[in-house]
Order: sequence, then structure tokens, then C-alpha cells
Amino acid sequence: MSRARTARRIAAGAAYGGGGLGLVGVAAVGLVLAEVQFAKKTVGTGQGNPPRADGLYGSDFGGPTAGPGCPGPGPLRLAMLGDSTAAGLGVHRARQTPAALLASGLAAVAERPVELRNVALSGAMSDDLDRQVGLLLDGDGDGDGYGYGVGAAPDVCVIMIGANDVTRRMPPTQSVRHLTSAVRRLRLAGCEVVVGTCPDLGTIEPVYQPLRWLARRVSRQLAAAQTIGVVALGARTISMGDLLGPEFAANPREMFGPDSYHPSAEGYATAAMAILPTVCAALALWPESDRLDVARNEDMLPVAKAASAAAGQAGTEVTAARGPWALLKHRRRRRVPEESPAPTPAEA
Repeated sequence: MSRARTARRIAAGAAYGGGGLGLVGVAAVGLVLAEVQFAKKTVGTGQGNPPRADGLYGSDFGGPTAGPGCPGPGPLRLAMLGDSTAAGLGVHRARQTPAALLASGLAAVAERPVELRNVALSGAMSDDLDRQVGLLLDGDGDGDGYGYGVGAAPDVCVIMIGANDVTRRMPPTQSVRHLTSAVRRLRLAGCEVVVGTCPDLGTIEPVYQPLRWLARRVSRQLAAAQTIGVVALGARTISMGDLLGPEFAANPREMFGPDSYHPSAEGYATAAMAILPTVCAALALWPESDRLDVARNEDMLPVAKAASAAAGQAGTEVTAARGPWALLKHRRRRRVPEESPAPTPAEA
């Protein structure tokens, strides 16, 4: 069965309440479980908590709020949701996390301050997204430091999720259902949404065949199904794939952190470079339009085929076009600056 057809079935099952689709043959289960146990013993997990990067970025571009005495518009509001990769597990400085890198890059492109809130949780699966969305849309009435205040939803949200769904064997239809539910809530609140789809787990060094082949296959099927589900809601996706292609294949020691599973600081910077253009495009800040650029091997395809193609080529954006069609984009990457957040009033 083709990846596009499988992804359509998963997305349809998620939309209409179908059960989980088995992606692994019964005969392979014993061997796969043995490989999984070996990989768990080999891949390190003692990383501690990721650094907290919440705060105001690009404060030189203007005041914290718009109004009398504060020139220019108020800050853009950026939120990060998802799992340990979204949280930035594996680095030691807040400015090295993907959320901080995106906030710095967005501030530089928009020439406006960016207020960042990161509610991602290490170890989270897609069923935790409902809680994370609640923190953003319903908090900060309780002073927990997560939300933006009553009636102040994020301007753009970035979600990175899916790896734990695969490793913990969450049924893919259930995984996509939780993701689309979260995206729907954010879109109804007026947020632009960018989803970094499930990464290619076949790139992890301690994982051997046949688990490597199987992990790659299942990861890409889930990534394609995630794309079909969220593009229909007006979100954009960016394929994380093998965490952005040849860089990781050529320099795995530099791109992966000490546990050989999570990205290093350089790996997160590479991921942020690919996500930033799509975040800016969602806010109409990127100089490239949402039109087809044949010179960059872009295409207009049915959504399922676009999702399948993106899953196999990391760094590819998929956005809705007309009717059942989607635009496959390969935007130019830009190096994002590292910047420490401005202190909050309480910290000052």
C-alpha cells in the first residue's frame, strides 16, 4: 500500500473515529520488540530538564506594548507546544532551544519584539496537547506564567510532536485525532499554526535493522497523516524527516546530543532554520509568496500526495491551496541568531 493511501486511511480514521490501523505485521512483532529493548538500553535518557526560554525577544525593536509612549506595534506572541524536541531537551542554554531560536529569528524578520511561551513537555505524546493548549488559551489568570492573559491568544503556534507516539505505539488514528483537535482549538482562537511533523526515527544511531527500516516507515506514515489532518484546518506543516537531511547524515556526532537521540545545539539550529520561513509565511512576513516556484522543484498536488512527498523530503512545507489541492514549498533557509530573552518585570 502506498504511503499516500495509508496516510489517507489514518487521517480518515482519526476524523471519523475509526480504530487504530496496524502498521506492523504480526510476524515481525517479536523481532521488533527485541530491537526496541536494545535501543532503549543503548540510547541515553539522563538529560535533566530543558532550560526555560520564555520571555521577550528583540526588545530593541520596540516597547513591550503598543500605546502612548510606546512606539510601534506591540510584540508578536509565539507559542511552542509538543514534546522534548520542542522543549529543547539536550542543550544547556535557553538561547539554544528551538523556541528561543525561532523567537529571535521572528523578531529579526518582523522587526518587532516577540513574546515567547513554551508549554512543551519532555516525554509528551499527542494526547498531552489538549492540556498544553489549555495552558495557552486559559492561563495566565492564575499567574502560572504560561498564558498571555485573558483574550490574548498567541499570534502563531509551533507544534513538534509524534516521536513518542511511535515509540510508545499509540495508534496512529488516535495520534492524529489528538493533534487535529488541538489545532482546531488554536485556529478557532485566531492562531496561525505550524506543525513540525513526526521526525524520522530511522536516523537514530543505536537503532539497527530491521527496526531502523520499520521506524522510518512508520514515522513517515504518521508524518503524512498529520499533514493531511492539519492542512484541512488551515495549518501549515514542515517535514522534520531526518531532522533536515544531509546535514544529519553527514555529521551525526555534531547534530545529535550526548544521548544520541535528541538534537545538539547545532541540530536545533538546523531545525529552526527550516521552520522559521514557514512561521514567517504564516504571518505574511516572508518575502517569498505562497505561489508555485518551479525553479525550486515546488509542486501543486492532491493533499495526500503532497503529504506523502513531504514526509520523504525533510524541510518541505505543505500548505492548503484550492479544494483538495496543496502547495509543496521548499523555502530558502536563513541562519537564525541566538539571543537571550529580555528579563521579565519581576526578574528586573
